Amino acid sequence: MKIVRKGSHPILERKRQGEMEYLSFPALEATGMVGHLFSTRIGGVSQGIFSTMNLSYVRGDDKEAVDENFRRIADALERRVSDFVCSDQTHTTHIRVVTSQDKGKGVLYPKDYREVDGLITNEPGIVLSTFYADCVPLYLVDTKNRAIGLSHSGWRGTVSRMGACTLEAMSQTYGTRPEDVTAAIGPSIRMDCYEVSEDVAAAFQAEFTKEILEEILLEKGGGKYQLNLWRANQAVLEEAGVSKSQISITDICTCCNPDYLFSHRASEGKRGNLGAFLYIKKG
Repeated sequence: MKIVRKGSHPILERKRQGEMEYLSFPALEATGMVGHLFSTRIGGVSQGIFSTMNLSYVRGDDKEAVDENFRRIADALERRVSDFVCSDQTHTTHIRVVTSQDKGKGVLYPKDYREVDGLITNEPGIVLSTFYADCVPLYLVDTKNRAIGLSHSGWRGTVSRMGACTLEAMSQTYGTRPEDVTAAIGPSIRMDCYEVSEDVAAAFQAEFTKEILEEILLEKGGGKYQLNLWRANQAVLEEAGVSKSQISITDICTCCNPDYLFSHRASEGKRGNLGAFLYIKKG
């Protein structure tokens, strides 16, 4: 399947596992420390608006289909379904420290936590799992302290600096320093496709500098703006101390590729969920 990319140089790699296709960041692979992927719509068993690799249990899909989709993701990651720990996303900046006691929550067992948009751990083998259909996945890998973070950042999370919040939680828990972090901003909606209202623009205008605003907000008239979540999240990470050279930014937009990736905007809400996954390999 041909997909639309932003820019002339491919950033994300397309990979196959059986019938399933997924995306990965070479920079994260190069750490040698983690396994990761970002799912596409290709290679699952769901039907209709969920076709085929839907990873949501709460949007109306058959549970058995979603179970099988998770099994296929686990195979691609060379992990077990019992290793997954899922977020409970409500557009907060709440971060959960994940341990082996959480394994299986959100897939095999109910979650016993609420309103968690970010997950961090330093335990090998636990698969941090967050979910998307236009919002921004943030992958964070601390190669010095062998700790990781994976966070969901929509516009609310971005204006509240979810990336910095995740780094701070990693610092407090594991001693992470931003200069030791390799980061990736995953597939999500790009500026050209993302129109927002004046109240959203005002929230960003109150939080970001004039220089950054010139790059992330474009006024269209009539109280409408185009918002660049990719650049905004990059700015958040850089201001928190992550080197620009250590940040990979997606070149694939969810909304531009609705047959390949689920997009809330492109489908007008009739869709499944994509997943971002990250775990520490055993040393």
